[in-house]
Amino acid sequence: MMKKIKNLYDDLHWEIATGYSDGTKKKVLRNDNNGETILLKLPEGFYMAPHSHVTTEQHFVLEGEYQSGGEIYPAGSYQIFSSGMDHGPFESKKGALILIVWDPFK
Repeated sequence: MMKKIKNLYDDLHWEIATGYSDGTKKKVLRNDNNGETILLKLPEGFYMAPHSHVTTEQHFVLEGEYQSGGEIYPAGSYQIFSSGMDHGPFESKKGALILIVWDPFK
């Protein structure tokens, strides 16, 4: 059986990302027992308050940039947050495209 290929940059499979700022969209690439991988499209003026997760989270900035903890993370940046680690707030003045990977729940 051949796996379906999802194009990261096309207009297919985007949905409203609930729990995020208005205008934020996501494309789910993987959601199973092995964790979750999504593309998160941040709109201009994006803001998210500080928070933490019960599993490790990784960010790969593919386009645009966001700011967090007084630092700017442009395209090509990578961050990793351990489970239980507070991170944020996150802001994006002009928008960004972020690949986010969450490890499996233990």
